[in-house]
Amino acid sequence: MRLDKLLANMGYGSRKEVKQLLKQKAVTVDDDYVKDAALHVDPDKQVVAVYGEHVVYTEFVYFMMNKPPGVISATEDLREETVIDLLEPLHQHFQPFPVGRLDKDTEGLLLLTNDGVLAHNLLSPKKHVPKVYYAQIDGVVTAEDAEKFAAGVELDDGYLTKPGKLVILRSAQQSEIELTIQEGKFHQVKRMFEAVGKHVTYLKRLSMGSLTLDDSLALGEYRALTPEELDHLQSQQ
Repeated sequence: MRLDKLLANMGYGSRKEVKQLLKQKAVTVDDDYVKDAALHVDPDKQVVAVYGEHVVYTEFVYFMMNKPPGVISATEDLREETVIDLLEPLHQHFQPFPVGRLDKDTEGLLLLTNDGVLAHNLLSPKKHVPKVYYAQIDGVVTAEDAEKFAAGVELDDGYLTKPGKLVILRSAQQSEIELTIQEGKFHQVKRMFEAVGKHVTYLKRLSMGSLTLDDSLALGEYRALTPEELDHLQSQQ
């Protein structure tokens, strides 16, 4: 890979700005100062440094976010704050995108990456990747509702959902549940409850496949996936 491309990809500026770094003798390859922007380097075998700091080349990034309400699951929007706006500029540089969408008022686990293959496999209906949600429901959720969800319910547009596993945590006028589904239709959880005459008042995604929301992440916070988390996700492909 060309040296200027590597450094630009890692957030050290535009190609023009990288050339300025080279002129300033800020860049070394294997401890030798380099001025040639077109020099080809192998980041796996050679040590590239800027002002003495080792540049670890990364092609893909994987972030777990605890998405807050009021933020949309999009890469950009002229009017609304997006989940990408919550990232540090260096992380935005990698152009990650949300894997699937959470509604604007929905909280919880959101995976952001620039790995299109992983994203496609996690979202593909053929992969049957389970997603677990916690919800608070206006209305008494019953065992009959759980049976209906297990059989699949018909949404307002006539679509019949795949079977969902509904676990009732608290059955009352304000019920609490956990729901596992393998799809991601628009407003699906809310529409499934509307199909049985109930209303979702609070919704939070807890997990997606093997990836479970880190309880230590406050709303709006995010972190890189651990190697173990990434390995488990990739093994689901």
